Amino acid sequence: MNCTLCETVLKNKTADFYFICDTCGAYLKDQKFYLDNLQEIGIYEKHKNDVNDIRYQNFTSPITNSILSTFNSNHLGLDYGCGTAPVITKLLEDKDYQVELYDPYFYPNENYLNYKYDYIFSCEVFEHFYHPKQEIEKLLAILNPKGSLLIMTLIYDFEVDFKDWYYRKDPTHVFIYTKKTVQFIAKKYNLKFEIQNNRLIVFEK
Repeated sequence: MNCTLCETVLKNKTADFYFICDTCGAYLKDQKFYLDNLQEIGIYEKHKNDVNDIRYQNFTSPITNSILSTFNSNHLGLDYGCGTAPVITKLLEDKDYQVELYDPYFYPNENYLNYKYDYIFSCEVFEHFYHPKQEIEKLLAILNPKGSLLIMTLIYDFEVDFKDWYYRKDPTHVFIYTKKTVQFIAKKYNLKFEIQNNRLIVFEK
C-alpha cells in the first residue's frame, strides 16, 4: 500500500489497522477496512447536526471567526464537504458573505469548479479523504493567490495512545494528520501555514 498523500510505500503498521508514513507522518487506515458509499452515507445521515444549534455553532467557530476576521462580503468562499447542515455557511450568509457549497453526497453539484475562491474551508472533512493529494491539489487550483485554505481536523498528539484515541475509532476516518503531515503539505505546495488549538490548520497560498 502507498501513502495517498506523498505516495511513499508504507511498511510500518500499527496493531489497529493503520499504516504510519515515515515520509509525511500521516496515519492511514488499511484499505481493507474502508467503507463503501452506502455505509458512509448511513453514518453521515445519523449525525444530529443543526445549523441553529448553539453548541454546533461554537464547535465550528474557529473557522467562522477566522474567516470573519480575514475576509469580507466581497470575497467568495467555498464550503467543501459541507454535509447535511452547512452551519458555517449559514452564519456567514447571515452577514451577507458569498459562499458556494459542495459535498459529494449531499450537495453534489460540481459547478463549484467553475469559480476561483478567496477562501476555502472544510470542517471535519479532510480526515475522510481516500486521496488527500488529489483533493488538496484540486482545491489549491481553484484558490486565488494569497487565498486561504482552512481545515478543521484533529491533529494526532503522540502523547495520546493511538489505539485508544476516540478520533481514529470513527470508521469513516481514514487519514489522520500529524504536525509533520501539515509541514509536509506546506513545503510540497509552497504554502504558509498556522496551526491553531491543534485542530484548525490555515494554509495561505
